[in-house]
Amino acid sequence: MIELIVFLILLTLGYFFGQSAEKRHYRSIIEREARYNALPAIASRYPPDDVNYRQALVTGNTVISVDYFKRFIAALRNLFGGRVTSYETLLDRARRESLLRMKAHADALGASMVFNVKYETASISKGAGNAIGSVEVLAYGTALIEPRD
Repeated sequence: MIELIVFLILLTLGYFFGQSAEKRHYRSIIEREARYNALPAIASRYPPDDVNYRQALVTGNTVISVDYFKRFIAALRNLFGGRVTSYETLLDRARRESLLRMKAHADALGASMVFNVKYETASISKGAGNAIGSVEVLAYGTALIEPRD
């Protein structure tokens, strides 16, 4: 009986605090995306060759943990199959946050654009028993910094 009560408390806390944290994070992401919208980040491997830019490696790294409620919903989805939508927002937030951090790094260097943008992902504490899993996303690219006069 105690285990069921603990489970229900964790599930309820996960739902309310997880939803609150996710909404707050999305508001922050949308605000910063508007701020860094003028700094293009593209996947092309070939930089523009008309100006002799200085170059610098820029990165943005994010680790986001899944809440207990989403983990429970994902476990139910594993029983029946189909899309695990409870994890899709987790990955979306991690990718967007990493890209924003990379752009902030580029902006601090005075870059005019970032090219050859790539993502790396890793799962943290995967397969570690009952540990709540986390996802890490690293965004990196080459910042082009216009030469000073």
